[in-house]
Amino acid sequence: MGKKLLIASIFFWAVSVSSQEYKPLLDNLNEWHVTYCYTGCYTDVYYTDGDTIVDGKTYKILDGYHFISRTFLLREEIENKKVFLKLEIPGYNEEYLLYDFALKEGDIFNMNNPISPFPEDGGPFVLDSIVKKPLEDGNKYNHYYFSPTPENTISTNNAVWIEGAGSLSLINAPGGNPDINGVGQLSCFFKNTEVFYSDLEFVDDCIPLHLGLKSNNLNDVVVSKQSDSDKFIISNARDVKRLVVFDLYGRRVKEVNNNNMITMSIDLSNYQSGLYILQAIGSGHTKKSFKIVK
Repeated sequence: MGKKLLIASIFFWAVSVSSQEYKPLLDNLNEWHVTYCYTGCYTDVYYTDGDTIVDGKTYKILDGYHFISRTFLLREEIENKKVFLKLEIPGYNEEYLLYDFALKEGDIFNMNNPISPFPEDGGPFVLDSIVKKPLEDGNKYNHYYFSPTPENTISTNNAVWIEGAGSLSLINAPGGNPDINGVGQLSCFFKNTEVFYSDLEFVDDCIPLHLGLKSNNLNDVVVSKQSDSDKFIISNARDVKRLVVFDLYGRRVKEVNNNNMITMSIDLSNYQSGLYILQAIGSGHTKKSFKIVK
């Protein structure tokens, strides 16, 4: 009896861990940056702004870019790993299945790209491979690589999805071609002002524009040394997410997270005397560096 209970407990734990591994696409606040390059490079920005209920289902409202009509609504079934789009536009009563992150390699998925530069019915695609790759938080997430099936006479381009972020093309174009010289390619994606995905090949930095974060939010941060000690005080640290200390060889020697404190401190009394670099890191990729001497 005890052995059966143990096996059942292990099975329940394994299922629970497995179910927790999925990274939902939609968070409370979400912002996508899509960059395209012709004679120069430009970035379009769109984001979720508020919730609404339609037919008893809760949706997040897309805004910005060509979603400024606020008629593009997203919802996610986390338990099923599916993301849907509903259009509050006359003549569009259908709810589209945009993403199914429960797909396995070899599965066939019919791509819907409603109101996008790509065919609304993109036809069937095959999931060629799923590869785990690290993103900004250091964790590895599934990258889904699709290609049109041989029978698909509509689409000729490949498509890429990222767990937790969506398409590398437009969010409403899961079958879209991520092309920096075409419609564009995802360069930055934020969850609750924190950068989740970034591709800095064509952009200098990833800073959210519509989530209440200012690009100069670390300008007022000040570092001072406490007299007769090796403790450093960091003032005006409200927007600092964490502090990282590097030695002159670029090695990370200490890191401290901020728990919503206005003033922080970092103690280097256990480290060798010399010059160090203290880096204050805020939301997005905002950083401010200081030279400190212990």
